[in-house]
Amino acid sequence: MPTNKLNDLDPKSWLKFQKSWFVHNPPPRRKDVLVHPAKFPETMAQEFIEFFTKRGQIVLDPMVGTGSTLIAALRAGRHSYGIELNPKYAAIAKQLVQEERLALGDAAASLTAEVIIGDAAQATAYGLPICDYVLTSPPYWDMLHARGAETQKKRRSSPGLDVFYSDDPNDLGNIHDYETFLEKLVNIYAGLKPLLRPKAYLTVIVKNVKKGGRMYPLAWDLGRELGRIYTLKDERIWCQDNQRLAPYGLGSAWVSNTFHHYCLQFRHE
Repeated sequence: MPTNKLNDLDPKSWLKFQKSWFVHNPPPRRKDVLVHPAKFPETMAQEFIEFFTKRGQIVLDPMVGTGSTLIAALRAGRHSYGIELNPKYAAIAKQLVQEERLALGDAAASLTAEVIIGDAAQATAYGLPICDYVLTSPPYWDMLHARGAETQKKRRSSPGLDVFYSDDPNDLGNIHDYETFLEKLVNIYAGLKPLLRPKAYLTVIVKNVKKGGRMYPLAWDLGRELGRIYTLKDERIWCQDNQRLAPYGLGSAWVSNTFHHYCLQFRHE
């Protein structure tokens, strides 16, 4: 594709990514990042980065956690910036980014991969350059506080593993009112607009959540509300087929095992 303005992919790779759903089972996590209660895999992040940018362009993750987006950007030959509220996770991210840089050697020598300790709500205050792409995943509301969640039960019995992100009142994962959470999340992503070049894409990886016997359509609500600020272009559904089934509601009620996430694609028109 001699006129490919979006990325460096050949037609076959382009078409493969256009499939509306995909299966990606993350590889085992390193012990030093298991402390973080939720992260998306670098292998998947790299696929998104390579589709929505060209080599040498700039990627931003305003909620970078332990640095998955930055590591993926280094592997893809892109510059990157990440903002992280929790200093502990930011320190882990910096360490992992440095290790990745050393492992890549000359291929990463000229690439920026910067972790900023700060609040995503103040993203424009950190002197960031204009970016070509945003890839991020927010807290799935306050679901890490749900004591009945099977994953959380296992983490509580494992010393040294965080059950939720932080005690910081600015942490969206600590907001217990759904509408307030949604409003603040939308405002954070809307606030990134001055940092995005025209026609740049923003990918938000999110899922609908269940709480108190009902479903809260977080992904759909975010698509509707953020779609008033950016153009909601499409979705890709990330499926995991290596999770163990649990007998929720067995014999009495329908309660699904939810093993899919929505990768929502917005564009700054």
